[in-house]
Amino acid sequence: SYIVYMGAHTHGSDVTTLDLERVENYHHNFLASYIGSLEEAKDAIFYSYKMHINGFAANLEEEQAAEIAKHPGVVSVFRNKGRKRHTTHSWDFMLLEKNNRIHKTSIWNKARFGEDTIIGNLDTGVWPESKSFSDKGYGAVPSKWKGVCEHQNGGVRCNKKLIGARHFSKGYTAFGGHINQSMASPRDFDGHGTHTLSTAGGNFVPGANILGVANGTAKGGSPKARVAAYKVCWPPIDGGECFDSDILAAFDMAIHDGVDVLSVSVGGDAGDYFNDGIAIGAFHATQHGIAVVCSAGNDGPTAGTVANVAPWLLTVGASTLDREFQALVQLRNGQKFKGSSLSRPLPHDKLYPLISAAQARAANASVSDAILCKAGTLDKSKVHGKILACLRGDNARVDKGVQAKLAGAVGMILCNAKTDGNEIMADLHVLPASHLTYHDGAAVFAYINSTRQPYGFISHTTIKLGTKPAPYMAAFSSQGPNTVTPEILKPDITAPGVNIIAAYSEATSPTEEPFDKRKVSFMVDSGTSMSCPHISGIVGLLKTRHPSWSPAAIRSAIMTTARVMDNTHKSMLNASYTKATPFSYGAGHVQPNRAMDPGLVYDLTTSDYLNFLCDLGYNQTVINSFDKGHKCTNTSSSSILNLNYPTITVPKLSGSVTVTRTVKNVAGSGTYVARVHEPEGVKITVVPKVLKFEKVAEEKSYKVILTAKKGGLSQGYVFGDLVWTDGRHYVRSHIVVAAAH
Repeated sequence: SYIVYMGAHTHGSDVTTLDLERVENYHHNFLASYIGSLEEAKDAIFYSYKMHINGFAANLEEEQAAEIAKHPGVVSVFRNKGRKRHTTHSWDFMLLEKNNRIHKTSIWNKARFGEDTIIGNLDTGVWPESKSFSDKGYGAVPSKWKGVCEHQNGGVRCNKKLIGARHFSKGYTAFGGHINQSMASPRDFDGHGTHTLSTAGGNFVPGANILGVANGTAKGGSPKARVAAYKVCWPPIDGGECFDSDILAAFDMAIHDGVDVLSVSVGGDAGDYFNDGIAIGAFHATQHGIAVVCSAGNDGPTAGTVANVAPWLLTVGASTLDREFQALVQLRNGQKFKGSSLSRPLPHDKLYPLISAAQARAANASVSDAILCKAGTLDKSKVHGKILACLRGDNARVDKGVQAKLAGAVGMILCNAKTDGNEIMADLHVLPASHLTYHDGAAVFAYINSTRQPYGFISHTTIKLGTKPAPYMAAFSSQGPNTVTPEILKPDITAPGVNIIAAYSEATSPTEEPFDKRKVSFMVDSGTSMSCPHISGIVGLLKTRHPSWSPAAIRSAIMTTARVMDNTHKSMLNASYTKATPFSYGAGHVQPNRAMDPGLVYDLTTSDYLNFLCDLGYNQTVINSFDKGHKCTNTSSSSILNLNYPTITVPKLSGSVTVTRTVKNVAGSGTYVARVHEPEGVKITVVPKVLKFEKVAEEKSYKVILTAKKGGLSQGYVFGDLVWTDGRHYVRSHIVVAAAH
């Protein structure tokens, strides 16, 4: 199956059913001219994008697709690819607060908890019975809303909080996926969609807990927002879960329905913007003033793995909270290690024999597979009655616990591999367990190998707040540089994405294993899937507080006010406790209260993004498919550097280069002075060094001249920053530079 993308429609606000029928007829006739007959075209097309996105999805031969791509009215033709949800799948805004006190000057109060902002979520659907979607105390649904809830076939019924729920699966089935009739609805049978949507906009839920652990009040980022679910993700097929053609259909409908924010915890490999359903859908959403927030991906800590890199997206990495669910591991030699878990305690308060999974391997298994506790690799006679030590990697964390339990273990110690560093997860395992850092796990393995009778114990879980250092970057969080357009720094921001508590579907168990009969209303999960809706919730608050701000202005406010220090007043770290860089955290860790009053913002319009596409080399015909009146002028690859982004990235500095930026005043009158921290080997000159503003919405431009110092730059990227300050606001832009080679 392929997507034939033709740009934007020019429907006015009074589009009629007849207009939409004409579009569909045009798509049928267009395809018929390539494949032989109108009937064949109608059979081939399974989506006709009619509202805002112009194009169709169809089953085609490769040669037919290649011929269609030559048509001057076609922007791109690309395969209907499957993308992934960005959860580490344990296989706070959704904060849990004991006193639930919110300071009167916080963004929550000033933005009325996101009241009447509408947040849409592209994911696995929603569990409507969750208390996070209760409409108690809500007034009438906003009059602009055009969405519906698909309630047939055991689907989802709307209320005044959950005001939309649709499902899209034609692309999944065209690829070969099969959906049972009972699953063909917006209802969430997985838990991921309920978790992400409630993180972004879940209502206040007193007494939330996970099987009695972590009692408190849960709430989403914009707890009084209205929410809508767009189900685009289904059980994996050939590694894909969420297919581009379904994603485009969901974007087209969400724009029509009237969402203000779209949260997308989905992604794939970065590539050409017009061969990417998320990038295309988000471009059209942005044209209509909708802020689109996406996860950066879970392929870290490898460089160049960041997904969702289009400059009209707000791309989110994942970092930790200063909260841990601690389960101590105690060894008979006196050593104690702080681990993490949400599982039940051991049945007796005594030491148990320990065994490493490598020692417990079955006769037909390799040591490398057994130590990972893969299915079928463990010898029950060796494991029975013992605590089993497993290495993290390959199979899901909770699956290791399942295999340990099936082999007869009484408990499990999950030990990080070196690449996982200090990142530990609080999973709801099927047996008593604790997850240890790399160094602590290595010490456990060393102890087991050093004695003939190793013994140990796993304590019950306790919650610790104010842990240090925090935040630090999650090892799984995908990193820059941006492999599509290196001049645009990605990710943009980082937010909490490790051990996040949020609502969950009661149609599944915490492990999704058939024998696990447990059901939970709230669940802990980790991934950039979890950090993304934190930012979506903040965007909802800012939309309520500043309804006239564009998506770019909101992104700028979030980025330029972020912090790069942890709670020890030192630079943020990676999970290995080495210094993190903007390729890990983007602008830094989000600070919602400061984003409410950033002082200055870097704004962008659709015209700016079209100029960016011109500079990338897209021709005038392609640009006209979005805006017939827009003309590409003075295009060059170097002009990309001047896209008015809140960060400055020069990936190939040779000699000197001048970059231009424009800031808009969103505060009162004030005088801002430039402060520069130069990247190593680079001289930075800012002209002018002082910007004086008299009124709100006033704009001023400045230039940044970057010059390689004598002796040149070192290999790789170097980092600095520029801060404009009036003494009250601090507007930071990271500067990222690499030498041309």
